[in-house]
Amino acid sequence: MEEIEKLIIIGSGPAGLSAAIYAARGELKPLIIAGNTPGGQPTLATDIDDYPGFPDGINAPDLAHLFWKQAERFNTRFINEEVESVDFTKSPFLINTKTKKLKALSVIIATGSSPLWLGLPQEKQLIGRGVSACAVCDGPFFKGKKVVIVGGGDTALKESIYLSKIASEVTVIHRRDELRAQELLQQQAKAKDNIKFILNAGVEEILGEQKVTGLKIKDNQTGKTSEIEADGIFIAIGHKPATGFLKDQVDLDKHGFVVKTNETETSVKGVFVAGDVADPRYRQIVTAVGSGAKAALDVEQYLDTLD
Repeated sequence: MEEIEKLIIIGSGPAGLSAAIYAARGELKPLIIAGNTPGGQPTLATDIDDYPGFPDGINAPDLAHLFWKQAERFNTRFINEEVESVDFTKSPFLINTKTKKLKALSVIIATGSSPLWLGLPQEKQLIGRGVSACAVCDGPFFKGKKVVIVGGGDTALKESIYLSKIASEVTVIHRRDELRAQELLQQQAKAKDNIKFILNAGVEEILGEQKVTGLKIKDNQTGKTSEIEADGIFIAIGHKPATGFLKDQVDLDKHGFVVKTNETETSVKGVFVAGDVADPRYRQIVTAVGSGAKAALDVEQYLDTLD
């Protein structure tokens, strides 16, 4: 007989692993398709100070490893491949990887999202050493220091306002001649004494070897370059959800994030979602973990209705 899984979880970050822990304890025998980055975004970070239960902080890859080991403890199974395509038009659902064709009665999409970067040589090298894409995550490391925000949308200004309470000076750099953020956010940011703006400018280079010391910027109108001092640079030009394989299978918003019909359900009955792939707002490990637990509990209830 053809094997049909009760639950397949696509993605192995905090949301997917949390869902697996809850589902496995509920005897759903989940199968995780882990993707090319087992453990998700935390494996690409450095130290985490804001996850409950670790008063002295914890190395991000170590936290991801603990999530993984706990899921393994409850007999979660893993396939370290990417999902290439899915067919959610009929049940059981079909999930295709490079080497496997899998069927499942329910699916949790937990593929996450990744920050958009500037593509500069020093950028990836200095992540965790002054370069960040999350002010809430890393802002407290820059208390009393000078930081730069790159971007001009809502996210950039929200992060600048947040950082203004921590850093001594916040400089917002935007490549256009006007900000894209909603007017209320612009007013709030401009009202802060320690936030200043450099418009019509792009970042040419991030300076520093072992840590960020500043950056070189270029005036888009005159072509003139200059250097400014900074202890940190926060890239706030958007996030890209990992939903390329979902086109025409579930509803996505204009940015590609999965649309939820309630807490965890998607536009397809039996297909659920958890974590940053449906969350352009919070993007925190703790919120991803919570949504993963909710998704697993909702799957369990859904499968009971099939019985």
